[in-house]
Amino acid sequence: MPMQAQEIEDLLRLSFPDAIIEVQGNDGVHMAAMVVDESFRGKNRVQQQRAVYAALKGKMDGSDGELHALALTTRAPD
Repeated sequence: MPMQAQEIEDLLRLSFPDAIIEVQGNDGVHMAAMVVDESFRGKNRVQQQRAVYAALKGKMDGSDGELHALALTTRAPD
């Protein structure tokens, strides 16, 4: 079953409890997320995005129809 924005935010919130998280998209398959978290400070973009994908606990592979595409914006707070 396709994931909804709130489900994605809830999963991300488990790994990034103090983050600013915004998830957009309405088709349940192709979504966009912004995650701003202090844990990203000093990490490059690939490391930040890997942390987000890990937080999604395998939902990103698309083989189960849950989430095929997630456009990510990640950064540490200003």
